[in-house]
Amino acid sequence: MSGSSGQRRSLTNLAISLKQNAALITVIVVFLAFYVFYNLNHPRGFSTAVYIQNANEVFALAMVAMAQTIPVLMGGLDLSVGAIMTLVNCLASHLINGSPAQMALGILLCLLAGTACGFINGCVVVYGRIQPIIATLATGAIFMGLALFLRPSPGGDVDGDLSWVFTNDLYEVAATYGFAQSGEAAWFTPIAWIPVPLILLVLAAVIVWMPFARSITGRTVYAIGSAEGAAYMSGLGIDRAKIAAFTLGGFFAGMGGLYLTLQTSSGNADIPQAGAYTLNSIAAVVIGGTSLLGGVGSAIGSIFGALVLRTISFNFRIFEIDPLLQPLFEGVVLLAAVSLGALAVVRVKNTLELFR
Repeated sequence: MSGSSGQRRSLTNLAISLKQNAALITVIVVFLAFYVFYNLNHPRGFSTAVYIQNANEVFALAMVAMAQTIPVLMGGLDLSVGAIMTLVNCLASHLINGSPAQMALGILLCLLAGTACGFINGCVVVYGRIQPIIATLATGAIFMGLALFLRPSPGGDVDGDLSWVFTNDLYEVAATYGFAQSGEAAWFTPIAWIPVPLILLVLAAVIVWMPFARSITGRTVYAIGSAEGAAYMSGLGIDRAKIAAFTLGGFFAGMGGLYLTLQTSSGNADIPQAGAYTLNSIAAVVIGGTSLLGGVGSAIGSIFGALVLRTISFNFRIFEIDPLLQPLFEGVVLLAAVSLGALAVVRVKNTLELFR
């Protein structure tokens, strides 16, 4: 009897876990379906070259989507993530060159700059008592102004080797810097094909996002999105959590800008590009299952949301569909994702059930 009872309990826990992660599972399945379809129709599908190209195109958007996730979890929007990415991109185009020590210092300064922008956003929201969407609209304009000051016209001087290894697979890292006998070692061969951007994406999720989400501050962010008044009455550090959330968002956006510099070997204060990344980050967050009402979702889902958006564009290239139609299809996907989330809310008869 005890064995069957334990089995039923395990099945119940599994059912609850699947229900709680239904949105994440759905977006993963959608991405896999689109991506397998893309590779089946690509002349060089399921090859290392295709994986590297795709990973490079996804990384910056995935980082900006992670940056957008955190304020959305609090029930707000950050309209400055694209501007922060662009500012760091322009700054990095001046700093990522020279000796290894100079490049390491440049990378650190770029990440600190993105983090500082996020911290400024948090302070404006908390101490200025301004809605995040308004505050970040204003700060985003300032950040774009700084980016234009740094790079009035596109350009830059980025170290070629560093740019090469960060935008290729592990084999090229080993070959460029002479590790593991130029990548020929037996233990290294099975993993040599893995794109470096994919590894960076996993590290950002595992080392940065997951510890934050499980920390007291991270749980407070979720609590703010669910019911800020209740979180305050519970004695949680609301202001501290908001500042930390925007600061971490700035860090993720800075990572996207830094990588964009390594990918393009230049800096470009492109206002339309910054706006497009901001809007696509919101789309990726919603597609990834994060509720715009706050309190529900994960940056992991937003990564897969970014993957879905990019995979749509990959398929457009394969079938040579007019690029002007891409926003139409992306809009349909976004509308479907928002509608599914809204349907879940409409079906709830008692508002309290949203928080069970």
